[in-house]
Amino acid sequence: MFSVATAIVTADTAAKAADVDLIEIRLGIGIGGKSFITMTGDVAAVKAAVDAGVVIASEKGMLVEKVIIPSAHKELTQWIL
Repeated sequence: MFSVATAIVTADTAAKAADVDLIEIRLGIGIGGKSFITMTGDVAAVKAAVDAGVVIASEKGMLVEKVIIPSAHKELTQWIL
């Protein structure tokens, strides 16, 4: 997201929309308050949570990008979890 406030509201919406675990809400990355959310769970639940969050961020014009990694490599998960 392009703003800290949108990231917080988006994370809240995503967490309430599906059975996911929020791993991290990184706020204020770089200039302009760019932020991101990392979550885990069943692929369908993560997709539902991301879709719900995207609606919020898109309505405010604050969505930068969304990415779902359905089957992360073990070496990647050690850096995320």
